[in-house]
Amino acid sequence: MLTVLAPLLLLLNGLAAGVMLGTQLGGFPYMASLPVDRYVYAHAFLGQRYDPTMPVCLLGTVVLDVVLAAGAPDPAAQALFAVAALLTATTPVIAIVKNAPVNRWMRTLDPDNLPADFHDPRPEWGAWNSRRSWITIAALAVNCTALGFLL
Repeated sequence: MLTVLAPLLLLLNGLAAGVMLGTQLGGFPYMASLPVDRYVYAHAFLGQRYDPTMPVCLLGTVVLDVVLAAGAPDPAAQALFAVAALLTATTPVIAIVKNAPVNRWMRTLDPDNLPADFHDPRPEWGAWNSRRSWITIAALAVNCTALGFLL
């Protein structure tokens, strides 16, 4: 079981962490540099491309971490998989509570005719995206450490 689940866990968590790292290294800094109307266009373009891949990667990571926390033969690995599950589970919670409402609102906007009272969501959205990015990357580090106890 471990020989199948561990590589799948690393694949899913690694993909999620890689995407989130990409948002920190280039994606969001680029988006933050755009004029508001171009940002609204870019947000619409990019936003539709992350679903359903990111939810599958994140939820799959949580499920596999829970399974491995329950079934790993080493107590240290069990504890680390549990920690990684909790870390990874916070990422979709942040996304649902903080980022998704902004994403839904942004999809309703016409970039060529923004409302007069338009409030640029980038500072707050970016701060929450940064938190969930580093949490996802930390979960990958914890999962790699957990696997080290099983070698």
